[in-house]
Amino acid sequence: MNPWMLESIIRGRHGGMGSLRQTISIINAGWIVLAASLALSLIGLYAIDLAEAHTPEVSPSGTTIRQAIFLAIGLVSAGVISVPHYRLLRFVAWPAYIGCVLLLIFLLIPFVPESIVTPRNGARGWINLGFVDFQPAEVTKIAYVLTVAGYLRYRQGHTKLQGLIAPGLIAAVPVGLITLQPDLGTASLFVPSLFAMLLAAGARLRHLTMIVLIATAAAPASWPLLREHQKRRFIAIVQQIRGSDEGAQDINFQSFTAQRLVGAGRLTGNSDASTRSLVYYNRLPEAHNDMVFAVICLRFGLVGGAAVLMLYLVWAIAALATAWACRDPFGRVMIVGLTAFVGVQALINIGMTVGLVPIIGVTLPFVSYGGSSMLTSWLMAGLVLNVGLRRPEMSMSRGLQEDFA
Repeated sequence: MNPWMLESIIRGRHGGMGSLRQTISIINAGWIVLAASLALSLIGLYAIDLAEAHTPEVSPSGTTIRQAIFLAIGLVSAGVISVPHYRLLRFVAWPAYIGCVLLLIFLLIPFVPESIVTPRNGARGWINLGFVDFQPAEVTKIAYVLTVAGYLRYRQGHTKLQGLIAPGLIAAVPVGLITLQPDLGTASLFVPSLFAMLLAAGARLRHLTMIVLIATAAAPASWPLLREHQKRRFIAIVQQIRGSDEGAQDINFQSFTAQRLVGAGRLTGNSDASTRSLVYYNRLPEAHNDMVFAVICLRFGLVGGAAVLMLYLVWAIAALATAWACRDPFGRVMIVGLTAFVGVQALINIGMTVGLVPIIGVTLPFVSYGGSSMLTSWLMAGLVLNVGLRRPEMSMSRGLQEDFA
């Protein structure tokens, strides 16, 4: 009999849990991730109220109340996802991935009534559930990370250039479908997450660098495939970099307005009432959503903006510390992928707000308004805590983990 199997049977007879046997670690960095997530969510709740309730007398706004409900759902979801052993998620990864892909295909079916799939700003990215709109691309992030992490577990093929093809195909399917919505912003987040997971799994940096250089060289060929408004966004950021105010009342209106409000916050910000008035009379588009960071800087100034950046840094460091402490490849790669999603998305959103990158419709995790975004962000935080709570036994061999996990 295989000695690994014998060890598993002995453990089972003595009340163990086989490969799921674990030591619960109450003190771990996952709690720091949850604390940072809660702080960001509460800041976002207040910022959304500043953007939507034009006077303190009518606060909170209906949007703020809905976001508070989304936050409560997110907290509960994080608690639920942290209970089952994270290794069990490998068995639902592929079904979840396939289900998400089918939902993304459903969004693109042209004869689906607009009462079910209502285009927003030209994008078919939401399914109307009656009481709330559901964005499949958000939860696809988690299914995708679980699938790639499960695929890379104990494999060695990705250390060679040809071994990167399969993970690339796993990423290419949702990226392609989300791009067709079109939602270039969300689609752009999958590749950095893939690269981070490959590096964590042992892929060679020179291979990944070669792919980046090839993709960069081929990027201009995709220009004819972009839609007109997407092209205008890229042209707009080039105009800003050159110092031109062209499009200030057109394509660059949102960007210039956001930058103006960020600057108006100065070092320590403005009063509550002044912030509400400035947001209202400057007509900042998507102030509660894509541009919520501008509202935070307007209210709390440079100090507030730096505090938000620090919270994301704390989130990422605590998550990566949890990954470093995890000896299971699946858990480690999963956390790295989730951290890449949160970190890159936050950087892109803040870059959009201050005029460093084109406005591509990326929300600020935990902060921007949106049920799907809030749910996904908190599920990610719950998964990090899940891994942090569980420490594999030192005596457990890799083979036993691989055969029975």
